[in-house]
Amino acid sequence: MIEIARIPVLSDNYVWLVHEPGSGETTVIDPSVAEPVLAEAARRGWRITQIWNTHWHPDHTGGNAEIKAATGCTITGPAGETAKIPTLDATVSEGDRTMLGAIEAQVIDVPAHTAGHIAYHLPTEGAVFVGDTLFAMGCGRLFEGTPEQMFANMRRLGALPGDTRVYCAHEYTQSNGRYALVAEPDNADIASRMRAVDAARAAGEATVPTTIALERATNPFMRARDAAELAERRAAKDNFRG
Repeated sequence: MIEIARIPVLSDNYVWLVHEPGSGETTVIDPSVAEPVLAEAARRGWRITQIWNTHWHPDHTGGNAEIKAATGCTITGPAGETAKIPTLDATVSEGDRTMLGAIEAQVIDVPAHTAGHIAYHLPTEGAVFVGDTLFAMGCGRLFEGTPEQMFANMRRLGALPGDTRVYCAHEYTQSNGRYALVAEPDNADIASRMRAVDAARAAGEATVPTTIALERATNPFMRARDAAELAERRAAKDNFRG
């Protein structure tokens, strides 16, 4: 059974440390910066052997070089974004596998936020690391892709087992939820979830990971009926000031 640690960095990013006790291997998911990641691994006595990037944005790759210099780790990332992530040692895309000790991660292509964005699904662990594609009650902005692609991503991720834990890279839940209340004002599940989210944030607590089942019930982008509705909701959320 893997162990996962959440490291809050910058203003609202989360870096994830994933440790496989059998092998002693530890991978870092989307390190924005290096220092707090190295410090947390040292505090736990975990040896960083890998970094897995989901996409090229600097707040997901900015710590790559320093962590690699400090640990000698191997960096894996999306094959479609090699030109934008010069620190990569290995590239992966849809259908590929990468290993953390004895644990297999299956790579899923989820383009739209960036053109080559990928996710890492660990089926035996009931976990998926989604970068900026799926958020708690939200989805990533369509910087390099289309509503059709993001709709396909939501369908693909939404088909995972409901108890799959979703590890996204930002603490956006409260702002996403405020929009979700407007997008689906009659959705009692969203209203109930927002009460819990507001209480958690007031107490300084994180609201992720989430689960696939919770997103099916409360995420207006995963619940969109088609790509056109997702596009309308994404445009509305981009301009939402609630």
